[in-house]
Amino acid sequence: MLIRQTLGLSVATIAMIAGLPALAEDTVSEAESPRSDIVVNGVTQGYIPVDTSAAKIPVPLRDIPQSIAVVPAEVLRDQRALSVQDALKNVPGVGFSSGDGQRDQVTIRGFTAIADQFVDGFRDDALYFRDLSNVERIEVIKGPAAVLYGRGSSGGLINRVTKKPDRDILAVTLSAGSFDSYRGEFDLGMLDPGSHVGFRLTGAAEDNGSYRDQQFLKRYAIAPSFLFGAGQDTTILLQADYLTDRRIMDLGIPALDGRPVDVPRSTYYGAANAREADFVESEVFSQRVAITHRFSDALSLRNGFNHYNYQLDRQSTNPTAVNAAAGTVTLGHSWFDRNEDGWSNQTELTQKLALAGTNHTILYGFEIAQQQKFALRSAARTVAVTSIFDPVLPVVDNSSFTTIIDNSKTTLKTRGLYVQDLIDFGHGFKAMLGLRHDWFIQKTDLRLPGQTDLARTDRKWSPRAGLLFQPDDAQSYYVSWSRSFQPSGETFALAANNSDIAPEQTTNNEIGAKYTLLGGKLSIQAAAFILRRTGIKGTNIATQRVEPIGTQRTRGFEMSAALDLPENIRAVAGYAHLDTRTTESATAAFIGKRATLTPLNSANLFVTKTIARRFGLGGGVNYVDDRWADPQNTTILPSYVTFDAMAWAQFGPVRLQVNAYNLADKHYIVSGHGTSPILNVPGAPRSVMGTVSVTF
Repeated sequence: MLIRQTLGLSVATIAMIAGLPALAEDTVSEAESPRSDIVVNGVTQGYIPVDTSAAKIPVPLRDIPQSIAVVPAEVLRDQRALSVQDALKNVPGVGFSSGDGQRDQVTIRGFTAIADQFVDGFRDDALYFRDLSNVERIEVIKGPAAVLYGRGSSGGLINRVTKKPDRDILAVTLSAGSFDSYRGEFDLGMLDPGSHVGFRLTGAAEDNGSYRDQQFLKRYAIAPSFLFGAGQDTTILLQADYLTDRRIMDLGIPALDGRPVDVPRSTYYGAANAREADFVESEVFSQRVAITHRFSDALSLRNGFNHYNYQLDRQSTNPTAVNAAAGTVTLGHSWFDRNEDGWSNQTELTQKLALAGTNHTILYGFEIAQQQKFALRSAARTVAVTSIFDPVLPVVDNSSFTTIIDNSKTTLKTRGLYVQDLIDFGHGFKAMLGLRHDWFIQKTDLRLPGQTDLARTDRKWSPRAGLLFQPDDAQSYYVSWSRSFQPSGETFALAANNSDIAPEQTTNNEIGAKYTLLGGKLSIQAAAFILRRTGIKGTNIATQRVEPIGTQRTRGFEMSAALDLPENIRAVAGYAHLDTRTTESATAAFIGKRATLTPLNSANLFVTKTIARRFGLGGGVNYVDDRWADPQNTTILPSYVTFDAMAWAQFGPVRLQVNAYNLADKHYIVSGHGTSPILNVPGAPRSVMGTVSVTF
């Protein structure tokens, strides 16, 4: 019923606005309208990000008073990045979490981004590992972004921009590498200018072993899309994505005396029959429809609808405790099932107008969304106590775990109204102002005996304000302020100890600069900022109640650059300094502690050199400083440096490529859990991948 009402509202909106073209045409004449060669969905040119969909209006990156990192398709190709984590190695200020061995999860600027995943601007917070076969580029929008995207995004959010039917293409890519890793991809596309119809179909199949004992990965993805009205005033884009992913749920190795234990990185702490007892299997099916109508140069309307269904079967055995004196680790087992179904609808009107000597690009938006999340979880039970250095793994029978501790249904409803105005005052001065009001409604039905259902509704304003000065086409300087909110549940079920607590709030103060040099061949971004999240919930030791008792602050500086001389040198580079602290807490031991999984310093560099137009060499380096594994700062994950290399050769439509990773065979910890000191995932040893691509 609600979906029908939403679609009806969208149709009514289109009908109402259909009478406005004449007014819009009178608002801004062609001579008065600021010109720019912009594509609404954003484009990239080689390694250089030019435009972005981050602001949901057709503006270049330099006009957005916010730090935005873009990982374009060419970088993903040259590095042969196969996961979101692989791609985000190129983004300064991002730290990696194991994600419970079941999902993509990172920290951005010191704050967890567990629910801050988006696809083409739609929330995609299901807990799974994404595939990149249908991804054109990845955008990381730094700082609070609730003004356009709703709840969440303390440190930032990740938006995957998918491949569209915008070209004729036929491509097949095959890769094989170390640890019996095999992957195949295809990309078939057609765009007929005569009929204004386009079609694209991408897909992938992957079958991998691993440097980790018992680990494996079997994955299949397919994504068709259709475009009608290409190049016309009205366009309709239909998309679908299907993904299934099965692997061992691996939470890594435990820690002892404040550091991960010194064992071979292949050592697995789980069940001896892990393929049957410790697997995690995800299945995701989503569909999107976007209808865009251009009334005039000054007025356009977009309505987008997204639906997804997500199912998870998770069986896990992992370390739960360490006895340092005895040199043992306790292994516990449990299982967890999730079933989610959700939809969202966005109606957005973009208007350009001239007013009192200023030019405006205004976005009016309305979003309505609903998610239903079912959870069923067994009680955990100890299945072994074994040597921490030479574990003897137990055989686990999943069917014996029948005690249920969570049987719940959570319904999340969002209603959001928002407006954003990019104002051009002339003489190089611009401003971006925005405001959003959200009604976020949560209800959790607890289905176990003796439990009481929970509900709460939050009404929050999310503002932003930024001022830019652009003395010429090469320079852009800005100051900005923004605020987001994080509800008690946000993504998960409400609990009795948090359902009556108001949302946490994050504010960001930022100053930055963006440069476009060498005729657009060199792009540089720099930003300094102070992020503060207040009302962070925790357990008050004195009362044993969950309360808003904490404040976390990040003072940081980030810098990134991209160079694109396609016949010579291409490069991406980044550096981040993140000084994170818990500044307030009811537990004195937390005050002054650093945020988990967040290095004080991190840096990345990747460079490729073209030789005689047909050959190329490249290499990269990543540095990550020490990180704390847990909020108490008891276990440290040591700093590391890794080196990568690549080479390619082009013979007509055929591209041969070899990538080598971790050339020095560095032993390091790539990610941790974020709340536990004893769940730390070792990084991969030296490995090689060969790739053959044929593109027509």
